[in-house]
Amino acid sequence: MLTRLRLRRLGVIDDAVLDLTPGLNVLTGETGAGKTMVVSGLGLLLGSRADATLVRSGAKDAVVEGVLDLPAAHPALLRAADAGAEDEDGELVLVRTVAAQGRSRAHVGGRTAPVGVLGELGEMLVVVHGQADQWRLRSPEEHRVMLDESDPAIAPLVRAYREAYTRYTGARAELAHLRELDERRTSEADALRAGLADLERLDPQPGEDLALAAESERLSHVDGLRTAAGVAQGALVGDDTSAELAASVADLLAQARAALTGAGTHDEELAAIEERLAEVATLTSECASDLSAYLAGLEVDPGRLAEVENRRADLGRLTRAYGDSVDAALAWGQRAAARLDDLEGAHERAAGLEGEVEEMLATLRQSADMLTRARTAAATRLAEAVTGELAHLAMGKAVVECLVEPRRSGPIPGDDTHPPLGTTGADDVDIRMASGPGLPTRTVAKAASGGELSRVMLALEVVIAGAGGSAVPTYVFDEVDAGIGGRAALAVGSRLAALAEHAQVIVVTHLAQVAAHADHHLVVRKTDDGHVTESDVVAVTGEEREREIARMMAGVDDTEAALGHARELLVTARRGTR
Repeated sequence: MLTRLRLRRLGVIDDAVLDLTPGLNVLTGETGAGKTMVVSGLGLLLGSRADATLVRSGAKDAVVEGVLDLPAAHPALLRAADAGAEDEDGELVLVRTVAAQGRSRAHVGGRTAPVGVLGELGEMLVVVHGQADQWRLRSPEEHRVMLDESDPAIAPLVRAYREAYTRYTGARAELAHLRELDERRTSEADALRAGLADLERLDPQPGEDLALAAESERLSHVDGLRTAAGVAQGALVGDDTSAELAASVADLLAQARAALTGAGTHDEELAAIEERLAEVATLTSECASDLSAYLAGLEVDPGRLAEVENRRADLGRLTRAYGDSVDAALAWGQRAAARLDDLEGAHERAAGLEGEVEEMLATLRQSADMLTRARTAAATRLAEAVTGELAHLAMGKAVVECLVEPRRSGPIPGDDTHPPLGTTGADDVDIRMASGPGLPTRTVAKAASGGELSRVMLALEVVIAGAGGSAVPTYVFDEVDAGIGGRAALAVGSRLAALAEHAQVIVVTHLAQVAAHADHHLVVRKTDDGHVTESDVVAVTGEEREREIARMMAGVDDTEAALGHARELLVTARRGTR
């Protein structure tokens, strides 16, 4: 529940603290004292749009602070924790600051947070009702939500339906995908088979195109390569075919080593040079041997070059079609084979899935039928209960109907025997009202005035809370008693007290008949300068409360007659059935 609300520099309120309790909290005060400003501040705290005109004249900003006491694992605590907030044993502090220039900031649990987080928390924590705030009655979707909340037996049916809906829509999407594959199967599969046939026929090997390019380069220059290798070999070890025998590298190295032989025994440095000459001679011999082997293996078949070029041409056509290299073409082949398997299996998988989808649709429709029957039964009970509540709220002639009708459209089309289906079932729900018996009903948002809408909403909240269907811990009613008085006002107070048995209720009222039912009575009093300070919001009990009730009834609080009427009203309220 909301345990404390502090308002600073908000309209006529300078600095006021409201300590709130469980049950029915009633806020009263003279006209212009700032009662409605409390509701405006609460709206800011719960994420409503910032309005710079709410900032007190001459002040730089307005600040609203609220303290909430929530049970462990409450969804609001979890959402606040996601925003980085901290709570102390379930106590969560919310702060909203609105600058005179219109900018605003929000803090949740001591951490800065987007204003939208306050709005999300507000939806979980507080429902505000005023003559301009009956949005639930103006939303057809909310009519369905309220009907579902009115009967706890509907919640498990809704969960079962949504699970069946998720399974069916997922399977239907998969079937549509498989059918699309099947439609494209013939042309795409033929193209894939042709490409795979080319790969199979040519049987390219990884890196083959690079190896053939190197071989082509070698074969194209075989004569020059042979000449170069022969000359190099002759220079190293001599050439027996040459007419002029020139000294080879091997001969010259042998002469150099012979010249140093024996001399190295007298000088270690010269001996080291002799060893290096021996190493050079060995390398020269190895190079000459390698050149000899190279010359022996050098391709001399002129037909080989033609074979290489033809193979390169074949591979070139393949790579132009399926990749920029043989390796890329081979990778394409792997993907193509997998895609072909997918295409060829799509028809079989689609045929098997069609039966499953039909079974899932039948199960979904059966679940929707069960939900419709439960809603239809609950709609009758809800209409009767709300009509009975309105009889206590100065709307005794009003007749409420709750219609459960087949959906007109939905993501899952209907047929001759089944309505379309959506995420919430097969039903459209419309809460309707007639001003009296025999009169035509219209949707409640059009049939009721602003003040009547507040009372219709109160009746709905009382019925839903009594059924245990609402999870909202706090309700706020602003001028719900507008346009009524006498016994009807006393009945409104009684119904608010009934709602307060299931949740915290905060009511701003100008009627003594409503205030008399309060569990906790707060009075807002403005000072002579027109401002409201902390000391001017007080909880009244005993004689002080009697005086406030007297003031509300007679305009005076110091006559015995007025005080007597106030005491009588308080006794009547205590005797009332909640």
